[in-house]
Amino acid sequence: MAEPVTGFKTVRLTVPVTDEDLAGLAIGTIVYLDGVIYTGREGVYQRVLGDGHPLPLDLPAVSNVNFHCSPAASVDDDGSYRVGGVTATASFRFAKWMTEWFRLSGAKIIIGKGGMSEAHYRELFLPAGAIYLTTVGYGTGALLGRGIRGVRAVHWLEELGNAQAMWVFEVENFGPFIVDSDLEGNSLFEQQARLVNANLENLYSGLRPPALSRYGETDDRKDELI
Repeated sequence: MAEPVTGFKTVRLTVPVTDEDLAGLAIGTIVYLDGVIYTGREGVYQRVLGDGHPLPLDLPAVSNVNFHCSPAASVDDDGSYRVGGVTATASFRFAKWMTEWFRLSGAKIIIGKGGMSEAHYRELFLPAGAIYLTTVGYGTGALLGRGIRGVRAVHWLEELGNAQAMWVFEVENFGPFIVDSDLEGNSLFEQQARLVNANLENLYSGLRPPALSRYGETDDRKDELI
C-alpha cells in the first residue's frame, strides 16, 4: 500500500507520454500536459467497440491521453472551432469499456472526474500500464479551457453531438490534474477515504447508536448506499 500523501509535487509532461514518464508519478502529484489529447466517452466507445466502426485516426501514433469530457464548443462562420471550456465527466460509468479501449487505442492516461475504484485500477489499468488523472474540484472547465491551443479535428460530431463526439485538441500547460492512480494500482481517493473513515470511527467511539434513524441509513463506513 502506498504511503499517505503528505505533499504535492508538480510535473509537466509531453504527450504522447512514455512508460518512464508514468513510472515517476506518485499519487497526489499535480500534472500539466503539452501536446495532443482527445475526448472519448460512452458515445465513442459504443461506436467503436460496440458497433464495430474503425477508429477515425491512428490514435496510438497521435495521442495516448483520453479525456472523459464534454466540451463547451461552437463552430464559427469560417468553419473554425471555439472552445470555451472542457468539463470532465465521471469515469466510473465507463469501466466496462476500458480493457478493450486500452488494447485498441494504446491509451496510457485517462482523465476524468472522481476517479474509479482501486479494484478497477488494478484489474483494468495495471495490465495496460495506464494511470488516471482527476480534475481538481468542480467548476474548472473554463480554467482547463485556457490550456487548449486549437482543435486539430472533430470526429462524429453530427452523429454523436458536441458532448459525445471525439475532439482532438492541441494543448499547452493543460491542467492542473491530480494523479489518482499510479502504476501499482493505488488510489489517492480511496487512500484518503480510509484515513477519514478511521478518524470518524474514533470520533464516534463509545457513543450509543442513535435512537431514531431514517430508512436506509447506516453507520458502517464500508456500506455504499445508492
